[in-house]
Amino acid sequence: MNRSFALASFVVLAACGSEPADIETTDVAQPEAETAAEALRMYVLDCGTIEVSDLDIFSTAGDYAGQSDVFTDACFLIRHPDGDLMWDLGLPGILAGAEPQENGVFTVSLERTLTDQLTDIGLAPSDIEYVSISHSHFDHVGQIDQFVGAQWIVHEDEYAAMFPQPGEGSEEDTAGEGNQFIVFEGFETVSFTGEYDVFGDGTVVIVPAPGHTPGHTVLQVTLPETGPVLLTGDLYHRSESRDLGRIPRFNADEAQSAASIEAFEARAADLGAKVIIQHEPADIDPLPKPPEAMR
Repeated sequence: MNRSFALASFVVLAACGSEPADIETTDVAQPEAETAAEALRMYVLDCGTIEVSDLDIFSTAGDYAGQSDVFTDACFLIRHPDGDLMWDLGLPGILAGAEPQENGVFTVSLERTLTDQLTDIGLAPSDIEYVSISHSHFDHVGQIDQFVGAQWIVHEDEYAAMFPQPGEGSEEDTAGEGNQFIVFEGFETVSFTGEYDVFGDGTVVIVPAPGHTPGHTVLQVTLPETGPVLLTGDLYHRSESRDLGRIPRFNADEAQSAASIEAFEARAADLGAKVIIQHEPADIDPLPKPPEAMR
């Protein structure tokens, strides 16, 4: 998808005295088309609200017991001259406009679907070339059905956890028609290990950060004005979790998470990156909303 700006040409007319002068054309330095880094935009989309009545499951240290909080559920559209990437897919679209739904300690709600929000910037889901999820929990995959036709980029360990081979995982998690992720099977899939440079120019890089789930990832985006930005997925759920290094009880591997946190913080410091905790209202609320974008 080419969104480069066309170059303009200029003609300068010269006149001298009262006599008609020859018309001269003067070559003027042409503005260069925006580079990919200069053209990059990131839109923050509202993918729901999650009220948590007891935060105990969000800290293995036991210090959150009895506390409550309200999480935002943010998704991100990254617009690059070579294509559009949707990062995370939020709560299920069926919740849009319905009464809040309670399930255990969670009460979830959604005002508008991703499809509806894309219209604010003149797009439809069919315009999106790539989708990627930080991980496969319910609040990050809920609207995948809106993006059939996109290419799905996924860490191979997350794919393996979502589609275990026969004999692996529980009965309800095994591959087949009963798999909760069956919609993903219809997508053209690119799996990777290590870091994945989405557009091949270093501006949008998916970075492994395993532990919360086996193939959990974070996203590094280098915007022309903001500079490096790191989207945390669920490496952290709250600012306090980052400050204290807290790890949820519902984690695939606590030691892996601790190592991923250490690597993430080193990367953030080296880059001088802006860190955005995707479930933290204090991080999400100040960001521009469509049709405006971070850049």
